[in-house]
Amino acid sequence: MSAFGTIIQIGDILVSEDVVLEYFACDYERCKGCCCVIGDSGAPLEESEPAELERWYPVYSALMPAAGKAAAEKAGFFEVDRDGDLVTPVVKGTPGKEECAFTGFEGDGNCFCTIERCFFAGTCGWRKPISCRLYPIRVTKLTGGGKALNLHRWAICKDAFEKGRREGIRVYQFLREPLTDAFGSDFYDALCAAAEHVINQK
Repeated sequence: MSAFGTIIQIGDILVSEDVVLEYFACDYERCKGCCCVIGDSGAPLEESEPAELERWYPVYSALMPAAGKAAAEKAGFFEVDRDGDLVTPVVKGTPGKEECAFTGFEGDGNCFCTIERCFFAGTCGWRKPISCRLYPIRVTKLTGGGKALNLHRWAICKDAFEKGRREGIRVYQFLREPLTDAFGSDFYDALCAAAEHVINQK
């Protein structure tokens, strides 16, 4: 037990206890996808992901508004934020409201990922950045090559935490598919076993 609670170690991956104890389930009807348009910078990108963004741009760009296309075509398929990390380009706006260039809009201000929309339509072979799929987990690279998985708490996701609690869905359960895609089925199975142990200890 550390000062930060139980830390689960699976191989070279460290997982904070909040990932298995906290409840979460996206509540799109309430938030309308606002995580795509609120923040200090774009979504974090893996080194391989700008190439995927570029590869599929001719497909998903058809759903992007003019401002998003202009931002992407000016910046390219990534930017470097103030921490030196690769992130998606954004449409410059007021501080704290930097919409991802790849965001689409419909209805009464509803936001959606144009890449993911095309993926589910069967026209795009890549879904979207893994950091978006893993949210509210944020991945930190550790010295020595390991990774740390921590829960990110954001006020705009208040409804998602409440919905998860109402429906009894914990963070790691809600994120089963992206966790498996990112780290493998053996990792996810081990995480489930560790989660059961941690939950029973509380």
